[in-house]
Amino acid sequence: MATPCHIIVEGNPAIIYASRNGTPEKVRRILKPFLEKFWQERETAGEYHDTPECLVAQIIVRFGFEICEDDFSNLRVGLEYDPEVKYLYSVALDRKVSVLVPAEEYCQNPSLGLKACTLLQEENWQVDY
Repeated sequence: MATPCHIIVEGNPAIIYASRNGTPEKVRRILKPFLEKFWQERETAGEYHDTPECLVAQIIVRFGFEICEDDFSNLRVGLEYDPEVKYLYSVALDRKVSVLVPAEEYCQNPSLGLKACTLLQEENWQVDY
């Protein structure tokens, strides 16, 4: 079953859309180890310039590799929120990832973005270094 989702990175206007595998369990399995390595490498290199841009690019590469298989229409990047997504993942530069679900007002007007979503407290997690 398809579970579309968005991934949003703080400080970058790009909105990543994946048309399937967007449940918290599946996204966590891909995103958490990726972010752990991303933040660790940034720390090791002492590189902090353009972090939102690098992070979006690297998430696209990782998810493209993990979920696209032979159908590359499953992943795209844009500037508009999709009304059909079931989950939204917000990656903050303080290394927290929030999992949100769209509220009714989001479904009616997705341009409201994250402010029209409800945080799933039990799905919050942070990568510590």
